[in-house]
Amino acid sequence: MWINRDKKAKTVEKRTDMENKKLTKLEKYWIMYDVGNSAFVMLIATIIPIYFNYLAKSAGISEVNYLAYWGYAASVSTVIVAVIGPVLGSIADMQNYKKPLFTISMMVGVIGCAAMSFPTSWVVFLAVFVIAKVGYNASLIFYDSMLVDITSTDRMDEVSSQGYAWGYIGSCIPFILSLVLVLMYEKIGITMHMAMTGAFFLNAVWWAVVTIPLLRNYRQKNYVAVPSHSVKNSFKRLGQTFMDVHKEKKIFWYLLAFFFFIDGVYTIIEMATAYGSALGLDSTGLLLALLVTQIVAFPCALICAKLSGKYPTERLIGVCIVAYIGIALFAIQLDKQWEFWTLAVLVGMFQGAIQALARSYFAKIIPAEKSGEYFGIYDICGKGASFMGTTLVGIVAQVTGVANAGVAVIAVLFVIGYILFKKAVRA
Repeated sequence: MWINRDKKAKTVEKRTDMENKKLTKLEKYWIMYDVGNSAFVMLIATIIPIYFNYLAKSAGISEVNYLAYWGYAASVSTVIVAVIGPVLGSIADMQNYKKPLFTISMMVGVIGCAAMSFPTSWVVFLAVFVIAKVGYNASLIFYDSMLVDITSTDRMDEVSSQGYAWGYIGSCIPFILSLVLVLMYEKIGITMHMAMTGAFFLNAVWWAVVTIPLLRNYRQKNYVAVPSHSVKNSFKRLGQTFMDVHKEKKIFWYLLAFFFFIDGVYTIIEMATAYGSALGLDSTGLLLALLVTQIVAFPCALICAKLSGKYPTERLIGVCIVAYIGIALFAIQLDKQWEFWTLAVLVGMFQGAIQALARSYFAKIIPAEKSGEYFGIYDICGKGASFMGTTLVGIVAQVTGVANAGVAVIAVLFVIGYILFKKAVRA
């Protein structure tokens, strides 16, 4: 009896030590990429749609059509990654392939971000935006799959949550500087185009610079051997993985649930500013409200990291989905500036938590050596699936002529996602 108690005490002590363990250098470098790419995400959620609205208005495009075209562009970019993502993920699982593919896709995103400063035509601008977003989304396939290499299974919730937390607060630095340029360009004595050029280049440089430590220090630990005809073989392995996913009920149902609930999350992120602009809300107020989202998300994501050590990940994800159902229902009737601010705070409370926990939960239930393949499929169900939400919002808005009507679709996505997630937990 005394021996068993001693063992139990040691186990508890070990668990406590692990929970209190500080982040390693490699974990910090991995988190820094969230800090870097989040600057681009902030641009997508705030300044880019407003600038596109400026270009569209100059070309005589109506507010409803502006919202629709923006939604279609976001959908095209995610569909492209959904098609190529699993193949790239399969190739990345081979020894020493993950880092080069990550570097290339990251640079496509960075260069695309900087290049958005050049077009004056709304059509060309959307085309460059699609290229930049494809690079960004592709880089996340490899970045997310690195989680199995940079930390242990028991620390994945913590590290993933820390990534989103510091990503939110870190992105505020280039965003605030960009905001000063965009909102005060007349007082500074520059044109709108010059202000946007400065904002795009600032965020591109920020993204690239903070990624350097990860590029220098990351080493792929989990991989499959490089076969002859590696590309051909990657297709075979990918086909086998799809068959394995269908057999693994927990993974299958989780991916299906993830498809719906994260689609709703990303649709809200990508369409929030465009939605507010279409309703005629003040642009400055929209930008400041979304800055509040980032600030609120920082402590909430850190709280999520702590809660993940006390409560099952499944329970926390379920709470986040239910919260998002309420957020989507609230957004349907939104027509005032203060309501948009309220929405921004609510989104900030749960956005980082659901993204971080969804990522780490998936990393726990998949084979580590095939993380690239599985995260390629994960991306289909995640950002690749967001084409459904953005497209539906665009179509419903155009058909009804009412921007609010398109948002109702998002609530349905979360309800379906919750039902399927409960099924995955029971599998």
